[in-house]
Amino acid sequence: MALRQRVACIFFVFALLLFVCAAAPLPAQVPRPSNFLAEHYDVSATLDPIGQSLSASAKVEFKAADASSSVRVELHPNLVIKEVKAADGKQLSFERDNQNPLFVTVQLHSPVASGGHVTLTFTYAGILANEENSPIPGVRAAVISKEGAYLLLPARWFPLTNFPSNRYTATFRLNVPDTFAVAGTGKAAAPTPMAAKNAVEGGRLLYTFECKNAAPHGTFVAGNLQLNPKQAEGVNVEVYAPRTASGNAADFAASVARAAVMFSDMFGPMPDPTFKVIQLPDGTLRDYAAPGVLLLSQRIWDPKASDRTIARLVASQWWGVQVLPATPADVWISDGLARYSEALYAEQNAGKEAGLRAVDEFAVGALMYEDAAPVAQAARLAPYSPDYRSVVMNKGAMIFHMLRAQMGDVAFKSALHDFYFQFAEKSARIEDFENIAERRAQASVKPPQEPPNLRGFFAQWLNSTGVPEFTLEYVVYRTPKGFRVVGKIKQPLDTFHMPVDLRIDTEGNPEQKTIDAIGTESGFTVETFGRPKPGGIKIDPNNVILKGSTSLRARAAIARGEDLAEQGRFYDAVAQYQRALSIQPNRPLANFRMGEAFFYQKNYQAAANAFRESLQTVPEPSEKWTEVWSHIYLGKIFDLLGQRERAVNEYSKAKQTNDDTGGAQQAAEGFLKKAYAEGGTSVAAPVTAGSAKPTAAIPLPASGEKPVLKKPISPQQ
Repeated sequence: MALRQRVACIFFVFALLLFVCAAAPLPAQVPRPSNFLAEHYDVSATLDPIGQSLSASAKVEFKAADASSSVRVELHPNLVIKEVKAADGKQLSFERDNQNPLFVTVQLHSPVASGGHVTLTFTYAGILANEENSPIPGVRAAVISKEGAYLLLPARWFPLTNFPSNRYTATFRLNVPDTFAVAGTGKAAAPTPMAAKNAVEGGRLLYTFECKNAAPHGTFVAGNLQLNPKQAEGVNVEVYAPRTASGNAADFAASVARAAVMFSDMFGPMPDPTFKVIQLPDGTLRDYAAPGVLLLSQRIWDPKASDRTIARLVASQWWGVQVLPATPADVWISDGLARYSEALYAEQNAGKEAGLRAVDEFAVGALMYEDAAPVAQAARLAPYSPDYRSVVMNKGAMIFHMLRAQMGDVAFKSALHDFYFQFAEKSARIEDFENIAERRAQASVKPPQEPPNLRGFFAQWLNSTGVPEFTLEYVVYRTPKGFRVVGKIKQPLDTFHMPVDLRIDTEGNPEQKTIDAIGTESGFTVETFGRPKPGGIKIDPNNVILKGSTSLRARAAIARGEDLAEQGRFYDAVAQYQRALSIQPNRPLANFRMGEAFFYQKNYQAAANAFRESLQTVPEPSEKWTEVWSHIYLGKIFDLLGQRERAVNEYSKAKQTNDDTGGAQQAAEGFLKKAYAEGGTSVAAPVTAGSAKPTAAIPLPASGEKPVLKKPISPQQ
């Protein structure tokens, strides 16, 4: 029996070890740095719209970072290398990485010493038609079609080293049909006519782009583009869009110039304040920034609605072009800071409340996938994925916001200026920014004041997951001079340490006090002259700290649902809306979005039930528009079911709300005149920015298609 017990015990311990090992998180998969870094490219590429393919040669000059006999590059897995030649014309052997086909290793004939140079010419070709094997999972980063083409740098459509950290000079030659115009990074020469490959194809043009300043060049859009050169506030802006979308080019230029001038004053001047705004076809990233280039997808091609998005793309010229992250783990200093620059822009352009609304959206976005990884381990996340946007861009922006509160405005903005001045045209690590912030924070404090503990702050917010969720316990005592409030601030994070503001609303003037919150419980005592009002004690009243709350977590679940619905994943979207309702029952927006998802699935009874539920509860002011659109959707449902009288009743109720959000009144009026029919031209409800202010209405997709939602200022971005 004893032997049997010992065997059972050993088996239990072994099984427990297996479980612990399986449950333990995997370490960050950071790509190892390349032994060679590309310094100059000469790329010639031919785009074949009929075959949806690219054929190219890339002559690349490399510099050895370490002594090595192999060169490792990143190239789109769909692009098949035909040959690699050395400078002497001899062919070299190469192979794709079996574990990660993005990487290709070329074996040199002899080792190259550290600091030495080698020139290789790659000849390759392949089909770029969809998101198949895309280096950005699920995203079409490079597509060639009859309607046009786009080649984004993250697609690795030419051999890259150390993406996204390397900078280089380049010459790009793009051979395209003469029905295409091409715009992108670098200075473009006038296109040169080329002989057609065959009579069917028609004429062709060769576009040449010279990129003389070292930067991450290589992003281009080709298609029905018209150049609209504009100037605003001394800033040159070239707007490229189809003729039908070029009427607001001056407004785009004004938006770009406004942000560029503001950021130049705040961070420091750009070497070349010239910008290109290019319309990007739908079906890929909503927006993207490249050196001197701002790409906006067709669905958000609206300078007013996308003003903040434009500001972020302009800010990316400082944080992401001039200052590059040293490794994929350091992208907080580029993507996080560019995102927070939206709030700085909104605050200066439209006032403090506008800045706080932006911060509120960052908080919602941060809570969507907050536990995916710590910010400093961003290399674990696929760039531009929903969890990347949540952790790096939104939580990253919130960390900058909290840091600003810790340091004070003057010290914080001085740190940004110092960071840009020191690292412009260089690569930087998170530690580099931390050191500058610490120096500025210490310099701004006069004895006997103590500077903020930024080391602890960075360790807490950059290297860990989890956000506090505050609760409050307190008792009010009468004193000879007034009242005394004695209580505790509680939250679940054992390692938490931050100053937390308390505001106590009284029958007289409010009292404010800062509590040094440490660990899960922190006691406080506040003396007040007036009697505290019931429920009048607010923790972090100015929303400085990223924290969880019932409302924010419900909004985060709704935002996740909206993100899934945009991908056509309605079943998963409904699960998120139900999760939001479990967090905050009867929230009108969650019911409304669930009704939309059921509507697109043609489950009209379930959709009607959800819209009715949405109408049962009075919405928050920012979500009041759900009322008018619930009536419109109910009208559509009744029209589809042949119940015209009931449909007219719902459209009439929509008219009675007098709410014209997203063109609701025009939509209701149109359906009163003509019944809604499946697949016909119509309008859809606005899409919110993390349950914030809705945007303009958009076309409703035909039956069987997934909706193309419009999110110009979305926390998912």
